[in-house]
Amino acid sequence: MNTNTTTETGASGLGIGAVERDTGLSKDTLRMWERRYRFPAPARDQFGERLYSAADVAKLRAVRRLMDLGHRPGELIALSLEELDALASETGARAPCPDALQPLLALIKGHRVEELRLDLGQALMRQGLQPFLLDTVVPLNRAVGDLWAQGEFAIFEEHLYTESLQGVLRGALGAMQRTGAPPRVLLTTLPGEQHGLGLLMAEAMLAVDGCACVSLGTQTPVQDIVLAADSQQADVVALSFSAAFPAAQVWDALREIRRRLPASITLWAGGGNPALSRGSAEQVTAIGGLDAIPQAVGAWRTTRAA
Repeated sequence: MNTNTTTETGASGLGIGAVERDTGLSKDTLRMWERRYRFPAPARDQFGERLYSAADVAKLRAVRRLMDLGHRPGELIALSLEELDALASETGARAPCPDALQPLLALIKGHRVEELRLDLGQALMRQGLQPFLLDTVVPLNRAVGDLWAQGEFAIFEEHLYTESLQGVLRGALGAMQRTGAPPRVLLTTLPGEQHGLGLLMAEAMLAVDGCACVSLGTQTPVQDIVLAADSQQADVVALSFSAAFPAAQVWDALREIRRRLPASITLWAGGGNPALSRGSAEQVTAIGGLDAIPQAVGAWRTTRAA
């Protein structure tokens, strides 16, 4: 389906839904930036719907990738695309991909999905689940994100990779013999957070530690999270926030969930959203990365055993 639209005056561009899919930035974020920063400043079609230019989309991609690396949107949006590219180079956003991952990137670019799944599955079997996540998936995600930000990967190619990886991880989780040891962890994301790969990766790390996991998938309303935590007798509620989630909303949302959950339930927050490293809230634990999950599990078990 062609997502390009042309107005009666000849202006053309992408609708807001297509830009959301292409950049990973939510419609709410795009509208908020338009009000707060005057960027993007889309044209309008004959029905008043927003139309974003190719230049807008290229800059939004660059901003999103730098946000993944911890930069704040307010410091990025005033920069030109050339300045954003220079900043990305300075901060290592485009560091060379490890040679061992180049064949996997070639399979993604060549749309060779079955071979990609096979190679990912074989890497998992060789390495074991936890080393596969930390040593292969994390740098591969970064490389795919870099190539997408540079325009060398289309959004559908990123999706091909994500779906292939999710299939491999779900297969590995399904084949595991789990002990169901505490903590019992309820995993989900809030409405507006569509990215589920990080959630699945966190579940896999927790499963390696023997934790009982219940995943609700993405975009669960707060009230339903609270109800599910009670129904599933969760010890921990774990939420994932990608860089696409509005950073200004992260800690307000966490405080609201913390207020509604019983004090006996621990609340964890993880993911690539830069707000997690800048804020805090009482009785909320921000987890810095996948490699920090075993430490968080160990700390929970130590506290409960004391």
